[in-house]
Amino acid sequence: MSPTRSSQERRKRMPRAEREQQMVEVAEEIFADRGFLATSMDDVAEGVGVSKPMIYEYFGSKEGLFVACIRAARAELLNVTLASVVGVNSAEEALRRGLTAFFAFTDSHRRSWKLLQAEAAVAGPEAVAEIEAVRRQQTAVNTTLFESFLPDVPHNELEAYAEIVVGACERLSLWYVQRDDVDAAGAAEILMRMVWFGLRPL
Repeated sequence: MSPTRSSQERRKRMPRAEREQQMVEVAEEIFADRGFLATSMDDVAEGVGVSKPMIYEYFGSKEGLFVACIRAARAELLNVTLASVVGVNSAEEALRRGLTAFFAFTDSHRRSWKLLQAEAAVAGPEAVAEIEAVRRQQTAVNTTLFESFLPDVPHNELEAYAEIVVGACERLSLWYVQRDDVDAAGAAEILMRMVWFGLRPL
């Protein structure tokens, strides 16, 4: 059996979910390297080792593929954030761990995180909406976390605090991913010094 035929059969045998994940991972790297506008579906198809029509079959368009990259990042960010606060017994430690997990996530996706923040508007309205979904997700997680430690504070007030933290994280992350002299824990500590003294007396 020829190598070409064998590789074609392996591509056919790969489950759809696994193939989709592969496409997203390759696309994220290429988008991060070249930017949204300079990336073509041919680039992604070549990187994955499939035909361009297959990429379109899975995602519909380049914007659809970009949105899938954001959605995958959103799911991963949710998982690492939730995992970071398991077993904590104080609001301060929960916030510190959550912030550290967030900055560790952006650290491991430095180029793509910067790209997603900078080029979502270029990619189109679906990408903008998905970036906003990331923000809403993190606000919801933070609000729930605050409520578990601060049950006497009104929900809308805690939600406002959560929005402040999410906004601060986003801006600080854009500064952080361009530096090599601050690690995830250090970035989290910078933000803790800004916000914890405000939350602590609640």
